[in-house]
Amino acid sequence: MANASGDLALVFGGVFSVLVFASALSAYLRYRYSPDGRNVVLENLDARIMSWWAIVAMLGFAFIWGKTGVIVLFGLCSFAALREFVTLTNTKRADHWALAASFFVVLPIQYLLVWHEWYGLYSIFIPVYAFLFIPIISVLREDTRQYLVRIAETQWGLMICVFCASHVPALLSLDIPGYQGRNVLLIAFLVIVVQSSDVFQYVWGKLLGKHKLAPSLSPSKTVEGAVGGLLSASLLGASLFWITPFSPLQAALLSLLITLMGMFGGLVLSAIKRDRGVKDWGHLIAGHGGFIDRLDSVVFSAPVFFHVVRYSWT
Repeated sequence: MANASGDLALVFGGVFSVLVFASALSAYLRYRYSPDGRNVVLENLDARIMSWWAIVAMLGFAFIWGKTGVIVLFGLCSFAALREFVTLTNTKRADHWALAASFFVVLPIQYLLVWHEWYGLYSIFIPVYAFLFIPIISVLREDTRQYLVRIAETQWGLMICVFCASHVPALLSLDIPGYQGRNVLLIAFLVIVVQSSDVFQYVWGKLLGKHKLAPSLSPSKTVEGAVGGLLSASLLGASLFWITPFSPLQAALLSLLITLMGMFGGLVLSAIKRDRGVKDWGHLIAGHGGFIDRLDSVVFSAPVFFHVVRYSWT
């Protein structure tokens, strides 16, 4: 990762500058238009910016610690996200051992396999072995009430919160010719592009949004916001080609792919929230809800990004 330190510093310097500008602008807008704190849009914007400071700080700290820091960070995020997911499921006392195995056996083993770069096993460990053994553990308790629903929810939680999320630090294991020691920049590229798409969709939606994209799933999303956000994030991704092994066109196309996956990931998880009758997955991150609310676009885009890069550039 040492070879990437200069470029990584430039990237974080750019992100830091954007956050400083956004914070100053938000403070001015609140002073000018919401001195009493009653403007919901401005207050939400300010909360989001403050949360981004915390998120960027955590990523920066993890990157400083290298491979260990990145894996530990996403392992902890997976744990927190899985906890949020489980709280909205139909689990019963009979599922306690299966849940304990999910949190304290499956999750750490998945990230340990990523640490050892054992692609042949971490790519199938959860969708094959965990998916087979978790139902076995649960069925031994002999409680068949909503058994299929309970098992499917636990499996889906592991898929989203652990398996998909673990593909972010797994990017460090890719052996790309001429790109050795710089893989951490792939993580920066993925996170910046996907998360910026969410921001751009929010901004374009507020400025130009007229037609609802999926009103029953996410009332705030608009067609105009989605198109503007995807295109803006793709242009941003193209401008960041210099930190990747991609050409500008390849970076733009990959950015479009992962932002599309991120947008659909947000819709899928919004559908789950609506089914459960909640607005947010949690309240640990001010302005963003829970960990899953912040990771929804990343977890859907990470495996796709990982495998496209693995099979096209290694």
